[in-house]
Amino acid sequence: MSDDDLGPLLRAEIAQPVGEQIAAIAAAAEHRHGAVAAVLFYGSCLRESSVQNKVVDLYLIVDSYKEAHGGRLSALFNRALPPNVYYLETAYGDAVVLRAKYAVCSLADFAAGAGGRWFHPYLWARFAQPSRLAYCRNEATRTAITAILARAARKMVEEGLMLMEQNFSTRDLWTAVFRETYRTELRAEAPDRADKLYDANQGYFEQVGNAVLATLRVPAAATAAPPAGPSPLQWMPLEQARTAVRARWLLRRAQGKLLSVLRLMKAAFTFVGGPDYLLWKIERHSGVAVTLTPWQRRHPILASSFLFWRLYRKGAFK
Repeated sequence: MSDDDLGPLLRAEIAQPVGEQIAAIAAAAEHRHGAVAAVLFYGSCLRESSVQNKVVDLYLIVDSYKEAHGGRLSALFNRALPPNVYYLETAYGDAVVLRAKYAVCSLADFAAGAGGRWFHPYLWARFAQPSRLAYCRNEATRTAITAILARAARKMVEEGLMLMEQNFSTRDLWTAVFRETYRTELRAEAPDRADKLYDANQGYFEQVGNAVLATLRVPAAATAAPPAGPSPLQWMPLEQARTAVRARWLLRRAQGKLLSVLRLMKAAFTFVGGPDYLLWKIERHSGVAVTLTPWQRRHPILASSFLFWRLYRKGAFK
């Protein structure tokens, strides 16, 4: 498989049908905003048959922030530090409430971020992973989204390759680069999170990884393949290059921590119920719980620095 195969592979991946519940929550998110070109469904709920009592992850790709938002302030925040993140609940049937956390990002910013032009992996790390189109306006948009996802996958594999020793597998590559991307955000992930993500989507990651590696002319190693697995790959990284890669990831960690704090502060303006959701998210990943006081609920921006310090002292961020 080569780069020529990557586009059709990803086009088929994102064209897989989504369930009725996902279609319903995606439509509700789309109706909140104008100029929506596409809605991408991604994340852990992708593997669930029912999303009841879960929070679905969506990305709304829009033509422009001005058209997408009714208020100038929201558009300004979105342009200054994309994406904006919102929370949504919608009724489904008689007794089911669907929940989503969705981001709003312009097609231009999505192309830059997921397409690998951003230094920080915030978008290209997310969209090198499986996703589905819950809504797409037309074929031209579908083609553009597919091309961006292909660039995200290529960027992720190239970055992972520079972390590898002489002999490695696609599993080694993906799990290593996942772990590096986790370190660039405030999120605290369990040590085995990267392995679980790979195992849940092994076929996808092997196909995508091999398609990109074939274009980079990374050969199979001369050693015999294990009885139940593919041949290991061979790579001869230069020490100077490895030093530069380590420096890049250190810079990304510093940049990522700052961007994460800024996005958390911005979420206080855009994310209804945001403080509670964010603390729930941190507790789910790290096991560290913090209860908000009434004053902190009324003044989330002023309280954010105190909350960050308390969470840090408790070991929520690693």
